[in-house]
Amino acid sequence: MTPERLLCRVVAGRHAIQIRFRGHPLAATVGSLLLATAAVAGAQPVPFTPPTIGSANTAVADPPVARPHSTPCKVDLLTAQQFADFNPKFFNYAPPADCPGPWQKVVLEADYSVEAGRQFDRTATLWIGGGNIYFGTTAEPSHAVGRAWHIERDLTDYSALLAQVSTGRAELGNLVDSTYTSSLWGTAALYFYPVEQDRDDASAPKVPDQVLTLSAGATGGTVALFSPSDQLSATFTMPTNIERAMLDVVLQHQGANDEFWYTCVPAALSASLQSCAGTAFREGELTIDGQPAGVVPIRPWIFTGGIDPLLWRPIPSPQALNFEAYRVDITPFAANLSDGQPHTFAITVFNDSQYFQTTANLLLWLDHGSTQVTGGVTKNTIGAPAPVVTPNLTTDAVGTVSGTVDTSSAREFVLAGRVVTSHGPVDTEIRQKIAFDNQQQFIVPQTAINYVQNITQSTEIRSTTVVRDVAGEHETVSNLSWPLVLDITVYPSGSFTTGVSQGYIKDIRSPDGNRFVSDSGQWGDTYPTGVGQAGQQRYFSRDGEDHCYSRELDAAGGVLTTIVDGKGCHAD
Repeated sequence: MTPERLLCRVVAGRHAIQIRFRGHPLAATVGSLLLATAAVAGAQPVPFTPPTIGSANTAVADPPVARPHSTPCKVDLLTAQQFADFNPKFFNYAPPADCPGPWQKVVLEADYSVEAGRQFDRTATLWIGGGNIYFGTTAEPSHAVGRAWHIERDLTDYSALLAQVSTGRAELGNLVDSTYTSSLWGTAALYFYPVEQDRDDASAPKVPDQVLTLSAGATGGTVALFSPSDQLSATFTMPTNIERAMLDVVLQHQGANDEFWYTCVPAALSASLQSCAGTAFREGELTIDGQPAGVVPIRPWIFTGGIDPLLWRPIPSPQALNFEAYRVDITPFAANLSDGQPHTFAITVFNDSQYFQTTANLLLWLDHGSTQVTGGVTKNTIGAPAPVVTPNLTTDAVGTVSGTVDTSSAREFVLAGRVVTSHGPVDTEIRQKIAFDNQQQFIVPQTAINYVQNITQSTEIRSTTVVRDVAGEHETVSNLSWPLVLDITVYPSGSFTTGVSQGYIKDIRSPDGNRFVSDSGQWGDTYPTGVGQAGQQRYFSRDGEDHCYSRELDAAGGVLTTIVDGKGCHAD
């Protein structure tokens, strides 16, 4: 447990919401100075075990990545790598000689662990050739329980990046000293699956021909954005036959105001409501050569030390250990990017203040029948965000402030373009609607009564992509929903009760197949007593071929109590 990370604290007898700083990159200097005294005798990885009833180990309901039947070739990246400082760990990477591409699928598997003791949650990343292949945070230990967890990711779309000999990089900045006693450990490998030759329909998937990276340097690394004017940017001169383009973006919120941005209020209200400033709205903005090119809604990840560390024992919030990048379709720019000139991609965060860790990968599909495509952007109404903040607050005779603060944003735009290829013109039109709303209810007392901050937030993203080519018209509709409910009551004694409900819902209807995913859970606790401590996660997915996965985990008192598989996948 790390009290520095608690969302709530008592200040001079009054209750206050206070976001604690969770690890500025400059802490690396401190970590290096302390490293000489930070060695822990007998430190070793915690073995991973699958979720087991009665276990206090970290448990998630997420499914494994589906695999082909072919025998994969394994490439080890890390083996029992210790992370006890802030130095990146580099390794040599080469694709498997025994499994030359193209590959049916490429899967990352990683096992991370933290020893029993005292430690922050930390950010973990993996990079190959400067491109990010994994981004997540770590579980926090307790004094008696070390934790281990397993990660899987489908990296097939990054095959072009993984086909090159390059330098790999693992980052998991960690301070180990007399106070923060736990080392973190990681083992990671890639599994390359050859195309299944015994199938009549065997063929490699149509993956991007190139993967270009937006990171801190040639070996990777995130870029920190501390203000709306800061940006992650990169300039590329690209092939002249780009037919399709996507950008995978990760925006990880950190720091005093941004880690819990969904609890923030306008600066003018921050003191009276005892909450962070900057409003409860953040949004990523993508530009190409200074022109708006896409919007990156920001999902409110909650890390395992966030709000109340006891909440997440043993079940963390959805995606806390394994972030999913947000994919922006920039295909309408394909012809513009194919003109042989340099083009600059830039990502900023609207309203950020301290801070966002950022990286992105640019995916390019090429027209193999030509060396030069033509066309251009035909419509772009993206514009700029315009959130609306509506406070409705009153102050009574003794100074207690109560009421609501509502922050909302509605975005609707069209991005369209044409690319003339060797197989005819292809017109792509993207219509996107993003609805965001954050409602906060406050009771901020000046006397010895409860402090209350209750939050209901919703993010709804509807994207309709219509592609018209010589074969006809094809429509893909994607609906994303990121609900969050967070209720906090702080008592005069300094203890507090928290209830959290959070979800990630994705529904895609496409000519290539349909897919539905729901990853949701509920958690509750009273800190520091642990009274009522419980958590639940349910993961459910189904695709157009009726492949179904369902797992529900329940926990109470810090241990797993129930595992239910298959619920909802079969008729009663």
